[in-house]
Amino acid sequence: MLAKFLRMKTIKDYITTIPDFPKKGIQFRDITTLVGDAEGLRLAISTMCDMEKDLDFDIIAGAESRGFIFAAPMAYNMHKPLVLVRKKGKLPGQTISQKYHLEYGDAEMEILANSIKPGTRVLIVDDLLASGGSVECIIKLVEKLGGVVAGVCVLVELVDLKGRQRIKGYRLDSAVTYEGE
Repeated sequence: MLAKFLRMKTIKDYITTIPDFPKKGIQFRDITTLVGDAEGLRLAISTMCDMEKDLDFDIIAGAESRGFIFAAPMAYNMHKPLVLVRKKGKLPGQTISQKYHLEYGDAEMEILANSIKPGTRVLIVDDLLASGGSVECIIKLVEKLGGVVAGVCVLVELVDLKGRQRIKGYRLDSAVTYEGE
């Protein structure tokens, strides 16, 4: 009888919305409350792994920096190697880089030149898909190395920012979406 009154928490239940941050009019989706709760983090990782359990891929490429939070445990749980995609100047050794545009300026990401072999199937993991610039940048890096993007997996998708349109033609899985909220 009590069970019908109990409700399982969803990923959204663990994410805090902070209005007007970092500027007025923006609804910031704060994942620190999710990763700061053991059950919330377990739910997020389990959900993301479940979404990709039938996907054919060889490695996971994790995006700096919050993408690492989800990419590393996914790689561990799914028995896949992890490749780090970092901001320019953060990786030792020979790298390739790709510039991309953000709402507030330009940025550049790098990947080790020997981290992906031609034909390797790659799952890209990040915490957030907003306008799609960083994910599009990682897709270009993977493809420059001859890798094949098997899919993209994000924890949160902000639908109104139309990032999905920017990476059209690639499989995209989102654990949670926010639209018009």
